[in-house]
Amino acid sequence: MDLMRLAGYVCVPVSLRDHHGEEFKKINMVKKVPAMRDGEFCLSESIAMMMYMVEKFKTPDHWYPADLQKRARVNEYLSWQHMETRTHGSKIFYINIMIPKIMGKDIPQDKRDDAIEDLNGTLKMMEEKFLGDKPFIAGDQISLADLVAIVEIYQPLAAGMDVFEGRPKLKAWKDRVRQAVGPELFDEAHKGVMGAMEMVKGMDGSKLEAIKPKIQKMYF
Repeated sequence: MDLMRLAGYVCVPVSLRDHHGEEFKKINMVKKVPAMRDGEFCLSESIAMMMYMVEKFKTPDHWYPADLQKRARVNEYLSWQHMETRTHGSKIFYINIMIPKIMGKDIPQDKRDDAIEDLNGTLKMMEEKFLGDKPFIAGDQISLADLVAIVEIYQPLAAGMDVFEGRPKLKAWKDRVRQAVGPELFDEAHKGVMGAMEMVKGMDGSKLEAIKPKIQKMYF
């Protein structure tokens, strides 16, 4: 949702119940969000959606550069982030917010420590490899890589872990991304995830029963 808003697409909120229903299955048969419908054309996977929008709407070149090496930098990050920024960022979000609600208890401390260590390693790689001395991941201008990175990094932030503390390079990059997108749009796009703690408190836990066995296997 945050990613699509930052990319300038109209987003329709989908409840947990809705995206497991038969109507949503017509858009995305695996019943996961986000999903996109453009007329009769339906598409899943956020990265694929963003590339589709870049091509369809002929967006400014910096989002997905025509220059071979700049585009390769974007692709390099997009290929890496699935098992790194996305995995470890969302794990902290789950551990701090979702699991206590679903299971009624916290995960063991050793698993929490492992998750934090993994995320710290990913953030270190973000600073040292993917940013280095550059303002943005692909160079001097913002790209799809930066949009994908920022929304994943905001997940642990929303879960109470200040990922920018002690990381001035990462914080400066975040500020540049916010300015490049536009502060108002940036803040609006992240309003949902930053309010996740309050939202989860009022959530009907019975809707989440189906994923209890998976969480039990992974964390307990």
